[in-house]
Amino acid sequence: MIKKIQASISEKIIFIFLILLGTIFFSSYFVIKNQCLLVKNYKPEDIEFQNPKNIAILSAPCGNVIIELYPNISPNGVERFITLIRSSSYDGVAFHRVIKDKLVQAGDLEFGKKNSLDYGKIGTGKSGLGTIKSEIDNKFNFIKGSVGLARTFENDTEDSQFFIILQDEPLFEGEYTPIGKVLYGLDVLKKIKSQRHSEYILRPDFIISFKMLK
Repeated sequence: MIKKIQASISEKIIFIFLILLGTIFFSSYFVIKNQCLLVKNYKPEDIEFQNPKNIAILSAPCGNVIIELYPNISPNGVERFITLIRSSSYDGVAFHRVIKDKLVQAGDLEFGKKNSLDYGKIGTGKSGLGTIKSEIDNKFNFIKGSVGLARTFENDTEDSQFFIILQDEPLFEGEYTPIGKVLYGLDVLKKIKSQRHSEYILRPDFIISFKMLK
């Protein structure tokens, strides 16, 4: 009789443990699968813009990122950026470099495409259009949401890769070509996949589409 009671109590403990384990598992699965649940997705058609011709809409896994471009500050950089957007060159390209809550980088058109991702070379690829000259503006403040063209360690090597900063970066001022600023959707960018021990992402998120408003 005593043995049966002990077995019954043990079974109950195991049963309760399995229920708790299952609850934790499914809760974690729900959170991961619904990481975009509380992120607002801004629709450009619901917003009135002062300069609609300078508005670009980047569609990411958790929603839209709406960017205002600055052709008055960096005419050549913005022209290159718009050329690539209008040709759909950025569609399906990886966010290959991500520093959580600090920076996201994309735009490797050679090695960062979803159907031909090359982890060994990603971040070094080009557009095929050649590099352009840096347009450094010492007065431009790289505040949270600023968009700039990436380059190598040398000036005049900008091409297709770009970055968006998620916090103020005063050290970027006078170093990079600014091309715009995020008006809406910073929370969307903060949900882009990052990794704890590396800036370069294994199995990264991808740009769904990138279009000009006009």
